[in-house]
Amino acid sequence: MAQEAHGRAPAAPLVSDVVALIEELAPPELAEPGDRIGFMLGDPGALLTRVLFALDLTSAVLEEAVQAGAGLLVLHHPPPWAVLDRATLDRPAGRLLCGAVRAGLAVYVAHTNWDWAPRGVADALARRLALADPRPLVVAGTHPHYKLVVFVPKGYEDAVRDAMAEAGAGWIGKYSHCTFMAPGTGTFKAQEGAQPFLGRVGELEKAEEHRLETIVPRAALPRVLQAMRAAHPYEEVAYDVYRLENPGVPWGRGRVGRLARPCTLGELADRVKAVLGVDRVRLVGGPGVEVRILACTPGRLVPGGLEAARAQGAEALVVGEARYAEVLEAAEAGLGLIEAGHYATEAVGLSVLASLVQDRLVERGFSAQATVSAAGRDPVRCL
Repeated sequence: MAQEAHGRAPAAPLVSDVVALIEELAPPELAEPGDRIGFMLGDPGALLTRVLFALDLTSAVLEEAVQAGAGLLVLHHPPPWAVLDRATLDRPAGRLLCGAVRAGLAVYVAHTNWDWAPRGVADALARRLALADPRPLVVAGTHPHYKLVVFVPKGYEDAVRDAMAEAGAGWIGKYSHCTFMAPGTGTFKAQEGAQPFLGRVGELEKAEEHRLETIVPRAALPRVLQAMRAAHPYEEVAYDVYRLENPGVPWGRGRVGRLARPCTLGELADRVKAVLGVDRVRLVGGPGVEVRILACTPGRLVPGGLEAARAQGAEALVVGEARYAEVLEAAEAGLGLIEAGHYATEAVGLSVLASLVQDRLVERGFSAQATVSAAGRDPVRCL
């Protein structure tokens, strides 16, 4: 429950608090093998007043973070020093590292784990392109689900159910607030020092309760538990969590779906330029080809992306960049290909992550501000 609800001023979070929020949204296990993600630099116990989000660490972004008083910089791409065996001041990567250290800046990277996470970069790009019900283009695994069972006194079932649902529990397909409830009798005896909601200390209480159960995706479990506890009237809440063997929700690289309104490949290219704010795109295929099913991958074209797009009936694929061999393959297969630039196709995920982290901070009673860097720029210009 947010601290304001108890009349206390919002507290400043620790770096580790914000890292935990990010890893709920972008679980590290979703990252591609060998990807350099996670906590890169700084003190996890430092207090924060501002978190800055950027695609890349550059001298301009570093200066902005220092001037804004940001204690944590969340990057999408690993910083330049991440792949070096040394970082000396005669090299740009060394100067960035030393500047971040001098400023006491913490650095965290959410890269391919945020690319493929629910509501992550791929989903943000799919929304910009107006895909209806996008699904993973290349499936890599499934998100496990858990069954949460909580025992609630009569009269509080709706409040607890709504709190859990708003935190992400109870979704089955396109249905929300899915729960099962059954009545029963709970017993407890409050001991010395307890402040029971029902009954008296030292006396056995028999309470009319309901068993309320729902399904929770793994990524949402921490915030659902917190919301459930905050809405529950008991001092000590009785609940159980079970991992389910049911098939989980598939996750993977890229997205594919049906366009809300079919269009030609040329019209799609114009739409891509408009929604991503780019002046030019590279086009493979005839501008007059009709596109009904579209695939997309932010950044580079993912391995297997062309084959998966064709297998799922896509007429076109929007990517940040593709190798020349992949361009030739798309052309030979009659698959339309639009290259919109690495930066533009990934930058769409920054504001989403910053907004979600900001919402979580507010929900948990923290006062820090999460903002997107204004100094971040695409280093590539089309003349």
